[in-house]
Parts: sequence; C-alpha cells; structure tokens
Amino acid sequence: MLMNILRVYELTKYFGGLAAVKNVTFDIHKKEIVGLIGPNGAGKTTLFNLISGFYKPNRGKIIFNEKDITNFTPYQICKEGIGRTFQIPKPFLNMSCLQNVMIGALFGKDERKDFNKAKRESIEIIDFIGLSKKIDTLAKNLTLVERKKLEIARALATKPKLLLLDEVVSGLNPVETEEVMELLRKIRNQGITLFIVEHVMKVIMGIAERIIVLHHGEKIAEGKPHEIAENKKVIEAYLGEGVKIA
Repeated sequence: MLMNILRVYELTKYFGGLAAVKNVTFDIHKKEIVGLIGPNGAGKTTLFNLISGFYKPNRGKIIFNEKDITNFTPYQICKEGIGRTFQIPKPFLNMSCLQNVMIGALFGKDERKDFNKAKRESIEIIDFIGLSKKIDTLAKNLTLVERKKLEIARALATKPKLLLLDEVVSGLNPVETEEVMELLRKIRNQGITLFIVEHVMKVIMGIAERIIVLHHGEKIAEGKPHEIAENKKVIEAYLGEGVKIA
C-alpha cells in the first residue's frame, strides 16, 4: 500500500488579481520521485514556495506526514522534514564547502545538535555527493556543477524526508547532468522522497516515476512519463510534438 508523505488540496495563491496557483490538488507517496513541469510562468516555483512556507496560500491545505503545515513558517517546515534547493545556488561564498553544509546540519531538523556531531555528519554528506576533494574549498571557487551539488548537500544536511529540487541540472552539460541524475537516484535510495521541477525533459522523463503538469497555475495532467509524453493537452501547452521519453 502506498503511503502519502505530502497531500496538497485545492492550493491557491493570488498575486493581486492573478492566480499564480489555482485549485491544485495532488499527493506524493513516500520514497517516490515526482516531476513537476510546465511552461515558464506556469506556477511551479510558486508551488514550491507555498509548500516550503515562503508564501502563504489564499486557499487550500498542505498536509505533510498527516500534519497540517499550511501556515507554518519556512523554519518550522524545515524542522518537520522538508528541504529544498533553489534554481540559482546561493552558498555563503566566503565559506568552505564544509562550513556551508554544517550550517544546514546545525540549523536543520534536529534541535540542539552537537557541533562535532554536525561536523561529522557534514563530512559524510560531502563524501556522499562527491565533493570530498573540495571540502575546504571556498564556495566562490567552485564550478557551477559543484555549487549545484553543494546546494543539494546543504539541503540534505537538514535531514529532510521530502526534498524539493528546483531546476537542479539547469546550465549543466550532458556529462554533469548524468552525474546529478545518478546522485538523485542515490538520494532516493536513502529513503528520501524527491519532488523535482525541471525543464530538461531527458532528466524528468528518465528519473521521475510520476509527473505533474501545471499550465497557467492549474494542474492539467498527472501520470507516468509515457502517459504525459502522449497527453495532447501537455503537448499543446508545453512539450510540443516528438518529445523523447529517454
């Protein structure tokens, strides 16, 4: 039996008179990889901002692990076990990789964490994501793919049960993209649920088990990758003809 980790019900957010997200409803199951796609301006990042507490909805509910977190602050939501990355990584540039990840470890899900314990856990996470050789490197001296990995590491350090990933392969070359895709699979194998916004269809079609599609703030489709690739509404709104699943 599939167990829900996140339930979003009729979520709606207005900016002035414009509905950025309108009556969006869906579930995400534990240990699932779910993709979120749609044209620019479809409401994807707004939806992430609602789930992570940066915005408050005008209407609707967000239920995480059977707890209503609709009006929680970002800090409280992080403590509950939802982590996120941002499309443009924003590390503390004059701090090392280790120091950046330790901030996530010290101020994440666990209360009153011991400094040495946080350091040990951060070193393990840096090794897990493949940045051991850059552990003492200042973030400002990292390449784009390394900053992307560091962004993921900081989120992992908060000990999330659900990780929201916003265009994590944007700007990467094909080899780097494959590296990050493999990393995401490894993260899911650790028991963490992934919810991914991405425009690179090779990534979404290759890694997601289910895909949700937004258009003008509304959900227009939901299904397995091959179902989404063949959905006429999705093709017209976003994919275009001839999309490849892999």
